[in-house]
Amino acid sequence: MAETSASKLSKRIHTDGSTHYKGATAPANAIEGDLWYDTTAGTLKSYDGSNFLKVAAEISVLTSVTGNIFAGQTSNLTLNGSGFLSSNLVVNFLQASDVIDVDVTVTPTNDSSATVTVPSSVYSNVTNGNVVTIKVTNSDGKSSGNQTITASAPPYNADFLVIAGGGGGSEGTGGGGGGAGGYRNSYSTESSGGGGTSETALSFIVGTVYTITVGGGGAGSTYNGRGDSGSNSSISGSDITTITSIGGGAGGAEGGGIVDGLDGGSGGGGAFNSGSGGSGTSAQGFDGGDGIYNGVYLAGGGGGAGAIGANGSGTAAGAGGTGVSSSITGSSVARAGGGGGASQGSGASSGAGGSGGGGAGADDDTGGGGQSGVSGTANTGSGGGGASDASSAVGGSGGSGVVILRMPTASYSGTTTGSPTVSTSGSDTILTFNASGSYTG
Repeated sequence: MAETSASKLSKRIHTDGSTHYKGATAPANAIEGDLWYDTTAGTLKSYDGSNFLKVAAEISVLTSVTGNIFAGQTSNLTLNGSGFLSSNLVVNFLQASDVIDVDVTVTPTNDSSATVTVPSSVYSNVTNGNVVTIKVTNSDGKSSGNQTITASAPPYNADFLVIAGGGGGSEGTGGGGGGAGGYRNSYSTESSGGGGTSETALSFIVGTVYTITVGGGGAGSTYNGRGDSGSNSSISGSDITTITSIGGGAGGAEGGGIVDGLDGGSGGGGAFNSGSGGSGTSAQGFDGGDGIYNGVYLAGGGGGAGAIGANGSGTAAGAGGTGVSSSITGSSVARAGGGGGASQGSGASSGAGGSGGGGAGADDDTGGGGQSGVSGTANTGSGGGGASDASSAVGGSGGSGVVILRMPTASYSGTTTGSPTVSTSGSDTILTFNASGSYTG
């Protein structure tokens, strides 16, 4: 048989007529008794007339084990290494003080990877904090060296309420109200913002650090300017999908033609002269209302977590959309209301702030001349009210956001940064983060 250099297969013919091959691919036209050293598997194989069979056993190597062994709860482990072969890989779990010496046979994913489910005979008997030794034995009967995992307490559920910072109100001849920050909730069967349903609680692993980010409210604008949108709030950690609520959109302003409200968790209200309200984020908040010139200047209200901001209509500027109530802290509290739109003109009236902390819009008939909008309530994620036209008037700032966690007191670690308020309700502990920080599971 002629061998090409591309095959990378060398051969040597011996005096007994047998041929010895060496290379990464099996030789073609082999006859019974020929030997092939498989350089890929690192094994010597003999041809029996139909197949090449191993003459020497393949060594198994276990380089790493990823995953967790939980005391009292099943889990999956991923094994990595080499020489696992294709079937009947025996995984041994050993923990002397807990009297655990258990074998589990699995089918490898491939020669270098396998997944094993920790059996009940291991997780039901292992003690939290004890070290479990793991090794594998392949179907050639060759065992690997050891890897270890320290058993830990099982994960536990933690409910959350994550509200972003509210959008700032804008200033102009009828400035739009700021939209509320995005509102996401997993507690009980309570809804999220924007008509969204209750979300799935987080699963916290003991010893893992979870980062809490509390978004600030957007600043209200000065004369003929647009306010700032609010900042996002979030919960993140190495083992969870980050929960992010989007900052509320700023209101529209007449100055410079920036009349439309901005998109956000909830959308900002549009300014007068047909400014459109910004869009809210699905399952977080609602759209802002539209502004209108109707003989008087009437801005739209910012969207709230619970309802769309009202349009300017008749002689009234739009009210901010309503907030949403949650009892995650043990009592029902409304948060994330939209800011009210401002009005200008004889007989016109400004928009009220949405329930849950939305700031009211300004009315230039009140107190004479232009007036500033009312800021959203701090740590509710509510929008700021729009301001009416005057060089000294300022749009209301959006209220800062908040992140609340609720978990079983029996699982609460007590390890935090950022000085959250700690309270209890029944058998649960509640952490209220009014500023950024962290919680260690």
